[in-house]
Amino acid sequence: MDLEGLALGIEAIAEDVEGEGGGWHFVVEGVRMACMTDTHYDRMRIVAPIVELRSINTEHLYAMLEANYHTALDVRYAISEGVVMAAFIHPLSPLDDAQLRSAIRQVASAVTSFGRNYSSGELVFGPSGADDADKHELN
Repeated sequence: MDLEGLALGIEAIAEDVEGEGGGWHFVVEGVRMACMTDTHYDRMRIVAPIVELRSINTEHLYAMLEANYHTALDVRYAISEGVVMAAFIHPLSPLDDAQLRSAIRQVASAVTSFGRNYSSGELVFGPSGADDADKHELN
């Protein structure tokens, strides 16, 4: 995928799209996201802030790490500048439209499921008790 294809793909699924030239802000399913690219290194990422790190406890950090392995699929929970984020990071050129749509949906789901089941909303890998993630609900 190139930057033009990425822009068209984002505009097809998102609302309130702003930006150009390799960086966009937009909203999907009520979740504010950003897409950033680096064509020199052939990379892209879609990120969305979730919560300030200082407002969660160790139990949530462990739940995030567990989710990165079992339920977040292609999205990862990460921390940047004191903010917990949902992040999809991928090489730009091999990305196709179906992967882009899935990535955007997964980021939105990772944000909205934080504190409950920490899920990308896609396929779940993991033990049969993976549904026990609800015990980590934020108050």
